[in-house]
Amino acid sequence: MFKADFHIHTEYSMDCNTPLEQIISRCLETGVNCIAIADHGTIEGALRMQDKAPFPVIVAEEILTLHGEIMGMFLKQGIPRGLSIEQTISRIRAQDALVCIPHPFDIFRLSALDSNTIEEIAEQIDVIEVFNSRSLLLYSSAKAQSFAQKHGIPGSAGSDAHTPYEIGNAYIEMPEFNGRDDFLRCLEKGKVFGHRTNPLVHFNSVWTRVKSNLK
Repeated sequence: MFKADFHIHTEYSMDCNTPLEQIISRCLETGVNCIAIADHGTIEGALRMQDKAPFPVIVAEEILTLHGEIMGMFLKQGIPRGLSIEQTISRIRAQDALVCIPHPFDIFRLSALDSNTIEEIAEQIDVIEVFNSRSLLLYSSAKAQSFAQKHGIPGSAGSDAHTPYEIGNAYIEMPEFNGRDDFLRCLEKGKVFGHRTNPLVHFNSVWTRVKSNLK
């Protein structure tokens, strides 16, 4: 079985300074043995992690569209920010990758897609994050779970870790998979675990982003 955290950031994100080696060490400490690296606007960290990690790593990216963030999973190439939702989904599909919605229905995140937009693209969503440790309200998770059930979409879980100690705060126990299609089948059999992260971690992300912009 995998203990999988499908939303982790690295030093390749502008709001995170966690080296790849620290992520690997923390995963080994917590028993997390499958991850998705989903940096903002790049897959470079994910590709490097695939070469370093002693466990499976999904290459993902949080892509900022004109209306909010979409995550591509099983990507082969990075996707630029600032495109429309339709263009972004089209570029994900062109790589035979998966469309995932991170932190859905999170009213406190400016980067989150709004409810109407998520409903409009429901048929194009392959995976939806039903638990994100950095989402402040349990309401967000409950609504995401209800949406997933309504539309028959597999639900994922992720810590959204920007610091090492957050890794594993959310995870899904699921059968081991081999490749994109098997991932979807196994994800449907998964069980979500986790707890919310202390909201103060957001200040660390903001400060890291500020320092990055000053360089």
